[in-house]
Amino acid sequence: MAIFCVLLGLFYSFLHILSSFFSPPRHQHPTRKLPPGPRAIPVVGNLHMLGTLPHRNLQTLAQKYGPIMCIRLGLVPTIVVSSPALAELVLKTHDTVFASRPKTQASEYLNYGTNGIGFTEYGPYWRYVRKVCTLQLLSSSRIVSFGPLRKQEMNLIVKQVRNAAERHEVVDLTEKVSELVKEITFKMIVGIDNKIDSVDFRRLVEEGMRLIVTFNLADYVPYLGALDIQGLTRKMKKLSKATDKIIDKKILEIIQNSSEQQQQEEEDSNNYNNKPMTFIEVLLSLMNKPMNDHYDQPYTIQMTNIKGVIVDMIAASYETSVAAIEWTLSELMRHPRVMESLRQEINKVVGTNRMVEESDLPKLTYLDMVVKETLRLHPLAPLLVPRESMEDIEINGYYIPKKTRVFINTWAIGRDPTIWSDNVEDFFPERFDGSDIDFKGHDFQFLPFGSGRRACPGMQLGLMTIRLVVAQLVHCFDWRLPDGILPGDLDMTEKFGLAVRRTKHLLASPTYCLSI
Repeated sequence: MAIFCVLLGLFYSFLHILSSFFSPPRHQHPTRKLPPGPRAIPVVGNLHMLGTLPHRNLQTLAQKYGPIMCIRLGLVPTIVVSSPALAELVLKTHDTVFASRPKTQASEYLNYGTNGIGFTEYGPYWRYVRKVCTLQLLSSSRIVSFGPLRKQEMNLIVKQVRNAAERHEVVDLTEKVSELVKEITFKMIVGIDNKIDSVDFRRLVEEGMRLIVTFNLADYVPYLGALDIQGLTRKMKKLSKATDKIIDKKILEIIQNSSEQQQQEEEDSNNYNNKPMTFIEVLLSLMNKPMNDHYDQPYTIQMTNIKGVIVDMIAASYETSVAAIEWTLSELMRHPRVMESLRQEINKVVGTNRMVEESDLPKLTYLDMVVKETLRLHPLAPLLVPRESMEDIEINGYYIPKKTRVFINTWAIGRDPTIWSDNVEDFFPERFDGSDIDFKGHDFQFLPFGSGRRACPGMQLGLMTIRLVVAQLVHCFDWRLPDGILPGDLDMTEKFGLAVRRTKHLLASPTYCLSI
């Protein structure tokens, strides 16, 4: 009987694919024109054209078909936008139409049925959860409250690197930065400081982020989803269960902690003073409490929502922060002039008798330009997180049907010579000197954190971490590439993921610079 059901499913899938091949695309309107794009082939559509670095290949296709392009990913109609003007139409002018997210198996299994924030469909629940995150978790006061944690973890990595410098060792900066950001992220969001749980949780988070961006046939040819041809459904279920086990363990610890134990932890000399509540503790304190009475459907936070939000927060803050720091340090080592200019600015503001404090960061204007230039050339999410149209709409004279997936190719926009001049491929932070372009998504030629309703709510926290780590490592150490590698020969090959990362780890030899 089971074999019969499988064969029947394959038969109906074959009929659907055959009909789609010999008929116009099902999203084609008889009197309205879709954007131009390459011809699709049966089953895969245009998926074969994406390759391992889809942002680059889509830029090449856009040069042929234009800044708004229609492709088909399996059976899913998809629009790719590659210009600031059209990005503004999608992210600002018609933001309400394009504010939703497509459902995927990864978001279903790894984000607790899209109970988080990043991959959740647009609607009253999403608006409620975003408000909770903005007011309760990502406010300026809460971010500042974790300053002692960042300082404590930053001091540890400086000490480790200083010891390596004294031994004339080569440092794996990718691993050091990953460990640093992991410690800050896990302790701030979940409160995990047990070494075993921390290592296991990091492995699970990294595996989850890999699965989220893995091409899943079930997302694009739903008729084949039940067959689990790639085995991804099985892997995601297993990963979800393991992640859930660690989070449940931490929640149980929090619930069982007595006020006396909490007081003892606060007074422990190994902990920083006035220890703030972790994100998961804040959410647990809000459980079953309606935020306000202004919703048609008054939502309350339940345990599943807490887990979904926590997983989203970790995935978004960990991977993207590591990638941004890694690319910034890579570009600085490739461009000694820029590295020296940044070091001179930091020395002028901070001196060499102390380390960088978070209060110094607003004064470091060249650091700001360096980070902007890095995110222009290496956007953390080069296609942003995909959106989905909630109704039929016309954009720039083209018909976009309901349920169309939309990608904004910020990588292509950031390397457009008509926007950034002929030196677009050069790492030149001074291009932002005197410019009012900021990180907030108001300037559609520069969208490192997205824009509109679905812009990244953790921008302020991410920038704090990126700026602090880069400033501290440049201030405390002089860095040289190992084994006689010249700056221009540093391998900058990238690999696609939830955030685009370096293919090879960044290795460098440090020399301690401060007089303390």
